[in-house]
Amino acid sequence: MKTDLTDTTSSKINKALVLGRRAIGTPAIGMVMTLVIVTDEENAYDALKAANEASREHPSRTLVVIKRVSRSPRDRTKSRLDAEVRLGADASTGETVVLRLYGEVINHAQSVVLPLLLPDAPVVVWWPVNSPVNPSKDPLGALAQRRVTDTYAAEQPIHELQARAEHYAPGDTDLSWSRITPWRSMLAAALDQVSCEVTAVEVEGEEFNPSCELLAMWLADRLGVPVKRTLSAGPGLTAVRMETTCGPIVLDRADGSLATLSIQGQPDRAVALKRRETAELIAEELRRLDPDDTYASALRFGVDRLGEPVAPVAQKTAPEAQEAKGEDGAKEDGGAKPAASAKKAAPAKKAAAK
Repeated sequence: MKTDLTDTTSSKINKALVLGRRAIGTPAIGMVMTLVIVTDEENAYDALKAANEASREHPSRTLVVIKRVSRSPRDRTKSRLDAEVRLGADASTGETVVLRLYGEVINHAQSVVLPLLLPDAPVVVWWPVNSPVNPSKDPLGALAQRRVTDTYAAEQPIHELQARAEHYAPGDTDLSWSRITPWRSMLAAALDQVSCEVTAVEVEGEEFNPSCELLAMWLADRLGVPVKRTLSAGPGLTAVRMETTCGPIVLDRADGSLATLSIQGQPDRAVALKRRETAELIAEELRRLDPDDTYASALRFGVDRLGEPVAPVAQKTAPEAQEAKGEDGAKEDGGAKPAASAKKAAPAKKAAAK
């Protein structure tokens, strides 16, 4: 069911939502959060499609904020709000409101969005493109517990990563970080299988891909060893090579789909490591609403420090590492923070080796 509203207000949009729910026979609100997508007209379709697919896992009210650029000075002085309300099959398992802002109201988008937020429900703001320099200080970002950006869509991804580190606030995250979750899980699992000390790491991937830098910074931050960043033709991340006292550990993915895990003294294993769609990435980010401390620590490590000597990670005893490993395994099953396993497992390998 679709309802078009021209030159409308937030109050009229709320009334249209209520009338629409009654018309399709679902007067109750069964959504768990509000997802606000801030984008332009060019990218609105793809972002909304990904959000609708993610809503099967996270039923939510989706508000798409599209700021339309007026062509003449006269038009820029006129404020107008157009809305498209989608319910039922047209909105997957939730509710969708597409908001098109014109004129002065563009600078006050938070005033339009605030009355449409679900009461007593968390708010997530997602910028598929053109994210603000400081998301937590953005008027829309200030309404949210979770702020999702995508440095891969930026014109200068590495500079964008540096800006994210400079302005990081609890609740910030990035889809470039979500893209490396399978890699982090696989590398943590590989380190759990050996009792060795990691001495050096090399991360190979295509140029201008912030996921490669984030993975390199995560490894350097967690293992306390120099991490070298090398370039390849892609697609995306192609290989991670870890030199250890027991021999090399290599995770190689040449085709963007199937990877090979090689550990010294063990047969090579083929593992599924396909590149994931945006819908899977945003669904992963919606699973957790608390601050991601692992992402913050990796981000603050800094791109400029890659390849430099790093202070060793504090040692832990084997029982402590085993207990940490059990906790992290439970988190990974729920889609939470697989990164912690490598942080806690690696010191155990060093202690065991000594």
